[in-house]
Amino acid sequence: MSAQHTAADELEVWIDQELCTGDGICAQYAPEVFELDIDGLAYVKPPVPAGEEADLLTEPGATAPIPLPLLTDVVESVKDCPGECIHVRRVADRTEVYGPDAD
Repeated sequence: MSAQHTAADELEVWIDQELCTGDGICAQYAPEVFELDIDGLAYVKPPVPAGEEADLLTEPGATAPIPLPLLTDVVESVKDCPGECIHVRRVADRTEVYGPDAD
């Protein structure tokens, strides 16, 4: 479920809503990155300055960058997600580094 990467790698996260079970574990680990929508499914949201509200990215396959300070929380959400629907990949080559499709 994990692969080696360097801090210099830019990472992004996306959720496959078709597999999302709506448990909200991801939103508990990293509420700055994940949120449940009115449909009960989790979506990603982009980083915003403190005090601002981020818009949910509800298009299928929408990705959000992962701020380095939140990487550990995002990885924990990947590991504990019962739907195995959270994918973290390198932006440069789109290789999944955490999630169900990681080597």
